[in-house]
Amino acid sequence: MIQLIVGYVLDLIIGDPQGVFHPVRFIGKLISFVEGKLRSRCKTPEDERKAGAVLWLIVVSVSFIVPFAVLSLASKINGIFAVIIEGIMIYYLFAAKSLKDESMKVYESLKKGNLQEAKENLSYIVGRDVQKLNEASVAKAAIETVAENTSDGVIAPMLYVMLGGAPLGFIYKAVNTLDSMVGYKNEKYINMGRFSAKADDIANFVPARLSAFAMIAASMFLKMDYKSAYKIYRRDRFNHKSPNSAHTESVCAGALSIMLGGDNYYGGVLVSKPTIGESIREVETEDILRANRLMYATSLLFLIIGVLIMLIL
Repeated sequence: MIQLIVGYVLDLIIGDPQGVFHPVRFIGKLISFVEGKLRSRCKTPEDERKAGAVLWLIVVSVSFIVPFAVLSLASKINGIFAVIIEGIMIYYLFAAKSLKDESMKVYESLKKGNLQEAKENLSYIVGRDVQKLNEASVAKAAIETVAENTSDGVIAPMLYVMLGGAPLGFIYKAVNTLDSMVGYKNEKYINMGRFSAKADDIANFVPARLSAFAMIAASMFLKMDYKSAYKIYRRDRFNHKSPNSAHTESVCAGALSIMLGGDNYYGGVLVSKPTIGESIREVETEDILRANRLMYATSLLFLIIGVLIMLIL
């Protein structure tokens, strides 16, 4: 519990460090290295699917074994030292401040009236084509990123840490990173990335739903439209190709009384997507701020509930 609070507060104050020694960077390098070794031996699509499962198993195993071994060694040295080390490890798992900072760069550019700069800042956090977007569409994309990542960037790692400390948290981070690097349905990864994509869907199934209900409760505390948040969640929570992504997006759309989702261009190709929410009013730049407040309130509420449960148990 102490380690969890330490990690959360460090992220709240400092944010995600971008140095070369970030554990997720090592996970990414491990994925690239193992993928290269396995891919060179693949001759058929079936070989690629098997290699994808092996890739997942190796990366997830290493991501658990290393922090577990470090914490075991630290505990033999000193109990307080082990608590500090695990608190720092957990800090690396959260991305709340990083998510806020990156989306606020878009916000600040829009407030200055510099749409081109806003598009450039947006391009670092979304996969869609940004050049054809207008001001409202840029703001909407930033809001969607904050809403979606409230679950897999904040609440999900928090939940796994509550269940199994930093080692289980790093298992989740490895699963999430594998999906972001190889879980694509393009020609290169349709076979090798299939296992990672499915595993990520499974890992996020419960966190996405818990995140949605925590966000509904948070919207009530923030005096947002929590009734609409619940209504839109019930109606639109599956309006996404991912079984999990629209859960928090739908809550956010309802709480802010705006419409998210819809068609977008990816790699020059128009991809048709369902909308999420109702266009009670037009999306505005200030909604980026509101989405971030909702994200922080959701994470704080989830932390408090989690700590209370851990104290009772």
